[in-house]
Amino acid sequence: MTDGPQQVASDGKSALVIDIFSDVMCPWCLIGWGQLSKALDQLSDTVIAEIRWHAFELNPDMPDEGEERVAHIARKYGRTAEQAAAVVGQMAQAAEDAGVSLDYAGETENAPPAMMWNTFAAHKLLHWALAEHGAERQTELKLALFAAHFHHRRRIGKCEVLLDIAEETGFDRAGAAAALDDRAIGEAVRADEQQAYAMNITGVPAMIFDGKFMVPGAQGAETYVNVIERVLSKRVS
Repeated sequence: MTDGPQQVASDGKSALVIDIFSDVMCPWCLIGWGQLSKALDQLSDTVIAEIRWHAFELNPDMPDEGEERVAHIARKYGRTAEQAAAVVGQMAQAAEDAGVSLDYAGETENAPPAMMWNTFAAHKLLHWALAEHGAERQTELKLALFAAHFHHRRRIGKCEVLLDIAEETGFDRAGAAAALDDRAIGEAVRADEQQAYAMNITGVPAMIFDGKFMVPGAQGAETYVNVIERVLSKRVS
Protein backbone atom coordinates (compact mmCIF):
# COMPACT_ATOMS: atom_id res chain seq x y z
CA MET A 1 0.00 0.00 0.00
CA THR A 2 1.21 3.46 -0.86
CA ASP A 3 0.63 6.76 0.88
CA GLY A 4 -2.84 8.24 0.70
CA PRO A 5 -4.09 11.73 -0.08
CA GLN A 6 -4.07 14.71 2.25
CA GLN A 7 -6.26 14.27 5.30
CA VAL A 8 -8.43 17.26 4.39
CA ALA A 9 -9.86 17.58 0.88
CA SER A 10 -10.20 20.91 -0.93
CA ASP A 11 -13.90 21.12 -0.04
CA GLY A 12 -13.16 20.78 3.66
CA LYS A 13 -14.25 17.15 3.94
CA SER A 14 -12.05 14.60 5.65
CA ALA A 15 -10.15 12.58 3.05
CA LEU A 16 -9.88 8.90 3.88
CA VAL A 17 -8.06 6.05 2.13
CA ILE A 18 -9.64 2.62 2.39
CA ASP A 19 -7.53 -0.28 1.15
CA ILE A 20 -9.54 -3.44 0.51
CA PHE A 21 -8.00 -6.88 0.10
CA SER A 22 -10.51 -8.78 -1.96
CA ASP A 23 -11.10 -11.48 -4.55
CA VAL A 24 -13.43 -11.13 -7.53
CA MET A 25 -14.86 -14.60 -6.77
CA CYS A 26 -15.78 -13.63 -3.20
CA PRO A 27 -19.49 -12.98 -2.54
CA TRP A 28 -18.71 -11.55 0.89
CA CYS A 29 -16.47 -8.96 -0.79
CA LEU A 30 -19.40 -7.70 -2.84
CA ILE A 31 -21.59 -7.77 0.28
CA GLY A 32 -18.96 -5.84 2.22
CA TRP A 33 -18.73 -3.31 -0.59
CA GLY A 34 -22.49 -2.81 -0.47
CA GLN A 35 -22.42 -2.15 3.27
CA LEU A 36 -19.38 0.14 3.00
CA SER A 37 -21.13 2.10 0.26
CA LYS A 38 -24.11 2.60 2.56
CA ALA A 39 -21.79 3.86 5.28
CA LEU A 40 -20.04 6.29 2.95
CA ASP A 41 -23.40 7.57 1.75
CA GLN A 42 -24.31 8.33 5.37
CA LEU A 43 -21.04 10.23 5.80
CA SER A 44 -21.02 11.93 2.40
CA ASP A 45 -21.34 15.43 3.88
CA THR A 46 -18.12 15.08 5.88
CA VAL A 47 -15.98 12.32 4.34
CA ILE A 48 -14.54 11.72 0.91
CA ALA A 49 -13.03 8.25 0.47
CA GLU A 50 -10.46 6.87 -1.92
CA ILE A 51 -10.96 3.12 -2.35
CA ARG A 52 -8.02 0.98 -3.45
CA TRP A 53 -8.41 -2.74 -4.16
CA HIS A 54 -5.63 -5.22 -3.42
CA ALA A 55 -5.14 -8.80 -4.53
CA PHE A 56 -6.17 -11.85 -2.55
CA GLU A 57 -6.85 -15.22 -4.19
CA LEU A 58 -9.25 -17.48 -2.35
CA ASN A 59 -8.35 -20.34 -4.67
CA PRO A 60 -4.90 -19.74 -6.17
CA ASP A 61 -4.71 -23.37 -7.33
CA MET A 62 -8.02 -23.30 -9.19
CA PRO A 63 -7.52 -25.02 -12.58
CA ASP A 64 -8.44 -23.34 -15.84
CA GLU A 65 -11.63 -25.37 -16.19
CA GLY A 66 -12.97 -23.93 -12.93
CA GLU A 67 -15.39 -25.58 -10.53
CA GLU A 68 -19.15 -25.33 -10.02
CA ARG A 69 -19.93 -23.10 -7.00
CA VAL A 70 -22.00 -25.45 -4.80
CA ALA A 71 -19.65 -28.35 -5.49
CA HIS A 72 -16.72 -26.08 -4.65
CA ILE A 73 -18.20 -25.01 -1.31
CA ALA A 74 -19.04 -28.61 -0.44
CA ARG A 75 -15.54 -29.84 -1.31
CA LYS A 76 -13.56 -26.98 0.23
CA TYR A 77 -15.48 -26.70 3.48
CA GLY A 78 -16.53 -30.33 3.95
CA ARG A 79 -20.27 -29.69 3.52
CA THR A 80 -22.97 -31.79 1.95
CA ALA A 81 -24.51 -30.51 -1.28
CA GLU A 82 -27.61 -29.49 0.70
CA GLN A 83 -25.53 -27.60 3.27
CA ALA A 84 -23.55 -25.87 0.53
CA ALA A 85 -26.76 -24.81 -1.21
CA ALA A 86 -28.02 -23.42 2.11
CA VAL A 87 -24.82 -21.36 2.43
CA VAL A 88 -25.48 -19.89 -1.02
CA GLY A 89 -28.99 -18.96 0.13
CA GLN A 90 -27.63 -17.27 3.26
CA MET A 91 -25.20 -15.24 1.18
CA ALA A 92 -28.02 -14.18 -1.14
CA GLN A 93 -29.99 -12.84 1.84
CA ALA A 94 -26.92 -11.01 3.17
CA ALA A 95 -26.43 -9.46 -0.26
CA GLU A 96 -30.03 -8.25 -0.35
CA ASP A 97 -29.55 -6.67 3.08
CA ALA A 98 -26.43 -4.91 1.75
CA GLY A 99 -28.26 -3.52 -1.28
CA VAL A 100 -26.38 -5.68 -3.77
CA SER A 101 -27.20 -8.90 -5.58
CA LEU A 102 -25.49 -12.21 -6.26
CA ASP A 103 -28.26 -13.36 -8.61
CA TYR A 104 -27.97 -14.09 -12.29
CA ALA A 105 -29.33 -11.19 -14.35
CA GLY A 106 -28.12 -12.14 -17.80
CA GLU A 107 -29.83 -12.25 -21.14
CA THR A 108 -30.55 -15.97 -21.36
CA GLU A 109 -33.65 -17.51 -19.81
CA ASN A 110 -31.71 -20.39 -18.30
CA ALA A 111 -28.81 -19.29 -16.15
CA PRO A 112 -25.41 -20.79 -16.93
CA PRO A 113 -23.77 -22.74 -14.09
CA ALA A 114 -22.36 -20.59 -11.28
CA MET A 115 -18.65 -21.30 -11.54
CA MET A 116 -15.49 -20.48 -9.64
CA TRP A 117 -12.48 -19.45 -11.74
CA ASN A 118 -8.80 -18.67 -11.29
CA THR A 119 -8.53 -14.90 -10.66
CA PHE A 120 -4.81 -14.16 -10.96
CA ALA A 121 -5.20 -12.48 -14.36
CA ALA A 122 -8.11 -10.40 -13.06
CA HIS A 123 -5.91 -9.15 -10.23
CA LYS A 124 -3.23 -8.18 -12.76
CA LEU A 125 -5.79 -6.10 -14.62
CA LEU A 126 -6.96 -4.43 -11.40
CA HIS A 127 -3.39 -3.63 -10.37
CA TRP A 128 -2.78 -2.03 -13.75
CA ALA A 129 -6.01 -0.03 -13.55
CA LEU A 130 -4.99 1.49 -10.21
CA ALA A 131 -1.43 2.24 -11.24
CA GLU A 132 -2.28 3.72 -14.64
CA HIS A 133 -5.77 5.16 -14.20
CA GLY A 134 -6.31 5.80 -10.50
CA ALA A 135 -8.51 4.53 -7.70
CA GLU A 136 -11.88 5.64 -9.07
CA ARG A 137 -11.37 3.90 -12.38
CA GLN A 138 -10.02 0.81 -10.62
CA THR A 139 -13.24 0.62 -8.60
CA GLU A 140 -15.27 0.87 -11.80
CA LEU A 141 -13.37 -2.11 -13.17
CA LYS A 142 -13.74 -4.04 -9.91
CA LEU A 143 -17.50 -3.55 -9.93
CA ALA A 144 -17.64 -4.54 -13.61
CA LEU A 145 -15.81 -7.77 -12.75
CA PHE A 146 -18.19 -8.45 -9.87
CA ALA A 147 -21.13 -7.95 -12.25
CA ALA A 148 -19.56 -10.13 -14.92
CA HIS A 149 -19.02 -12.93 -12.44
CA PHE A 150 -22.16 -12.85 -10.31
CA HIS A 151 -24.78 -11.29 -12.60
CA HIS A 152 -23.72 -12.58 -16.02
CA ARG A 153 -21.64 -15.65 -15.11
CA ARG A 154 -18.93 -14.86 -17.61
CA ARG A 155 -15.71 -16.84 -17.65
CA ILE A 156 -13.52 -14.25 -16.00
CA GLY A 157 -10.60 -16.62 -15.67
CA LYS A 158 -10.12 -16.27 -19.43
CA CYS A 159 -7.97 -13.40 -20.69
CA GLU A 160 -10.13 -12.61 -23.73
CA VAL A 161 -13.18 -12.24 -21.49
CA LEU A 162 -11.22 -9.96 -19.16
CA LEU A 163 -10.18 -7.82 -22.11
CA ASP A 164 -13.81 -7.59 -23.24
CA ILE A 165 -14.84 -6.43 -19.76
CA ALA A 166 -12.02 -3.88 -19.61
CA GLU A 167 -12.98 -2.49 -23.02
CA GLU A 168 -16.67 -2.36 -22.07
CA THR A 169 -15.67 -0.38 -18.97
CA GLY A 170 -13.86 2.20 -21.09
CA PHE A 171 -10.27 0.98 -20.84
CA ASP A 172 -7.93 0.68 -23.79
CA ARG A 173 -7.94 -2.95 -24.88
CA ALA A 174 -4.35 -2.90 -26.10
CA GLY A 175 -3.17 -1.41 -22.82
CA ALA A 176 -5.10 -4.01 -20.85
CA ALA A 177 -3.64 -6.81 -23.00
CA ALA A 178 -0.13 -5.50 -22.40
CA ALA A 179 -0.84 -5.49 -18.66
CA LEU A 180 -1.90 -9.14 -18.73
CA ASP A 181 1.38 -10.01 -20.49
CA ASP A 182 3.52 -7.90 -18.13
CA ARG A 183 5.62 -10.09 -15.82
CA ALA A 184 6.35 -7.13 -13.51
CA ILE A 185 2.64 -6.64 -12.89
CA GLY A 186 2.32 -10.31 -12.03
CA GLU A 187 5.17 -9.92 -9.54
CA ALA A 188 3.45 -6.88 -8.05
CA VAL A 189 0.25 -8.90 -7.57
CA ARG A 190 2.23 -11.63 -5.82
CA ALA A 191 3.80 -8.98 -3.58
CA ASP A 192 0.33 -7.67 -2.75
CA GLU A 193 -0.75 -11.16 -1.77
CA GLN A 194 2.36 -11.67 0.33
CA GLN A 195 1.59 -8.41 2.14
CA ALA A 196 -1.84 -9.78 3.00
CA TYR A 197 -0.31 -12.94 4.42
CA ALA A 198 2.21 -10.87 6.41
CA MET A 199 -0.72 -8.96 7.91
CA ASN A 200 -2.37 -12.27 8.90
CA ILE A 201 -5.22 -11.74 6.47
CA THR A 202 -6.67 -15.20 5.92
CA GLY A 203 -10.07 -14.25 4.52
CA VAL A 204 -11.63 -11.37 2.66
CA PRO A 205 -12.81 -8.71 2.54
CA ALA A 206 -10.26 -7.09 4.82
CA MET A 207 -10.58 -3.31 4.87
CA ILE A 208 -7.80 -1.08 6.14
CA PHE A 209 -8.73 2.48 7.09
CA ASP A 210 -6.09 5.22 7.07
CA GLY A 211 -3.40 2.58 6.58
CA LYS A 212 -3.73 1.57 10.24
CA PHE A 213 -7.07 0.15 11.28
CA MET A 214 -8.12 -3.18 9.77
CA VAL A 215 -11.67 -4.50 9.81
CA PRO A 216 -11.94 -8.16 8.76
CA GLY A 217 -14.97 -9.66 7.08
CA ALA A 218 -18.13 -8.09 5.69
CA GLN A 219 -19.64 -5.91 8.41
CA GLY A 220 -22.84 -3.91 8.61
CA ALA A 221 -23.04 -0.30 7.46
CA GLU A 222 -23.28 1.04 11.00
CA THR A 223 -20.09 -0.79 11.95
CA TYR A 224 -18.27 0.89 9.08
CA VAL A 225 -19.71 4.28 10.06
CA ASN A 226 -18.48 3.79 13.62
CA VAL A 227 -15.03 2.68 12.44
CA ILE A 228 -14.63 5.66 10.12
CA GLU A 229 -15.74 8.12 12.78
CA ARG A 230 -13.34 6.55 15.27
CA VAL A 231 -10.47 6.62 12.78
CA LEU A 232 -11.04 10.30 12.05
CA SER A 233 -11.30 11.15 15.74
CA LYS A 234 -7.89 9.59 16.40
CA ARG A 235 -6.06 11.66 13.84
CA VAL A 236 -3.46 14.06 15.18
CA SER A 237 -3.98 17.59 13.92
